[in-house]
Amino acid sequence: MRPHDESTTRTREPTSEQNLMKNLLLTPACAIILGALAAVAATVLVAPASVAADDKKAAGAKPALTVTTVRPSTTQLPIKLAANGNVVAWQEAIIGSETGGYRLNEVRVDVGDIVRKGQVLAVFASDSIHADVAQARAALAETRATAAEAAANAQRARTLESSGALSAQQISQYMTAEQTANARIAASQATLAAQQLRLKYTQVVAPDSGVISARAATVGSVVGVGTELFRMIRQGRLEWRAEVIAADLSRLKPGTRAVVKAANGTELTGTVRMIAPTIDPQTRSALVYVDLPSTMGANAPFKAGMFASGQFELGSSNAMTVPQQAVVVRDGFSYVFRLNADGRVSQIKVQSGRRLGERIEVVNGLASDALVVIQGAGFLNDGDLVRNVPAVPAAAAPVSSAAPVVAAK
Repeated sequence: MRPHDESTTRTREPTSEQNLMKNLLLTPACAIILGALAAVAATVLVAPASVAADDKKAAGAKPALTVTTVRPSTTQLPIKLAANGNVVAWQEAIIGSETGGYRLNEVRVDVGDIVRKGQVLAVFASDSIHADVAQARAALAETRATAAEAAANAQRARTLESSGALSAQQISQYMTAEQTANARIAASQATLAAQQLRLKYTQVVAPDSGVISARAATVGSVVGVGTELFRMIRQGRLEWRAEVIAADLSRLKPGTRAVVKAANGTELTGTVRMIAPTIDPQTRSALVYVDLPSTMGANAPFKAGMFASGQFELGSSNAMTVPQQAVVVRDGFSYVFRLNADGRVSQIKVQSGRRLGERIEVVNGLASDALVVIQGAGFLNDGDLVRNVPAVPAAAAPVSSAAPVVAAK
């Protein structure tokens, strides 16, 4: 047999250090201790790098936008109630014929003409009526002559009554004849007055001053009694009949001012004349009658039959307002951006109300001491970091020059 190589034998046998390491690795407690030491070493090595990364990220955050801010202000705003309605004639007079069976000879006015009270509008043929008037005058003259003779006979009878030349019966007959003659005079006068009235009715006159709004009269036509010939807006007065819901009627009363705006942009100021005593069961609204200033003429801005919108002036009240630029409308809701102490903005949902020039009332949702973003609000999102530049406060607009203000409901 070959002798064993000593070096080979020494290589295959484990040393004492290797046996110690093997024993340590095989012990569970030792394995846990070694794992903990490794974790602590990794934390010590990684922590400085993580902190450095966070510091670098914080140092690299930049504002998304430079904005201007302002605080809400309290302003005196007028309270107005908006309504819609039609413009109609205050009173439309229907002018018809008061005589019938006669030919219409003249029509002297047309639609849109301004007429005065008593002005002749149309003329009927009056030849036959003139003849009737002449006949009535002749009959009156005849009865007067007969009455004169009867009066003379009665006077003579009174003279002879004391002498006994005439009997009492004869004297009574003369007295009765005198009274009958006087009665016939009165009847003839009445007949003449009736014929003169028929003659007067051959001229159709205006019952009041105003504007002719419709004409049905035609030259040459023969019309009956009561046939409509013209329509006239009395005194040229128009009124706005606003439709107001029942809940708002208690806020109105006669004398309340209203600003009415026509479709062409023209505005007139009127006053409430009366409020309808009934409410339409279909629309649940009532009519409010507003008198408008008289505007007769072809170029009058308001016409009967026009649709118009208007606002009733109900007074004024204090309101918290912000600039119009600060309010952002998204998805049908109004928002403002409030600047927080950390330089970031919060998107706040608010309820907007009345308007005054370039300012909007904020009914709720915003504190009175909040900083509100004005310029740049439309480009921000909730949580954005911004750079603040305070806005220069502008002079408050006067109430008299305010834009239309609508009462919040």
